[in-house]
Amino acid sequence: MAVNNPYKAYQQNSVTQSTPGELTLMLYNGCLKFLNQAKKGIETKDIELKNTNIQKAQNILRELMITLDMSVPISKSLVALYEYMLNRLVEANIQNDPAKVDEVIGYTTEFRDTWKQVIQINRQKQYGSTGEV
Repeated sequence: MAVNNPYKAYQQNSVTQSTPGELTLMLYNGCLKFLNQAKKGIETKDIELKNTNIQKAQNILRELMITLDMSVPISKSLVALYEYMLNRLVEANIQNDPAKVDEVIGYTTEFRDTWKQVIQINRQKQYGSTGEV
């Protein structure tokens, strides 16, 4: 007999019913969550927490890289930035350096905030509403 988990159902629905832009926003938010957990792992000397969450953040950055439309000129610049961020996370992981994680958190936050604005502008154009994301 299967047990229904409303939270899991909600999560699944939120992913399957989201637009590509909203999915990208979810990736940025997830990346930030994992980066903050990795930083906590560094600060508490919990190597497993640090390593696991850095790897999760790196996987999200790689996913963001492969979904770029390389026919758009800015994509080449974004690939270079994502590669830089990946390298900084490798260094942070090896050196247990929270400042390097903070640097990546800063870039990710800027990307997330910019992406959020893009979604809001598109919604305003499409629906004429100013709904928050």
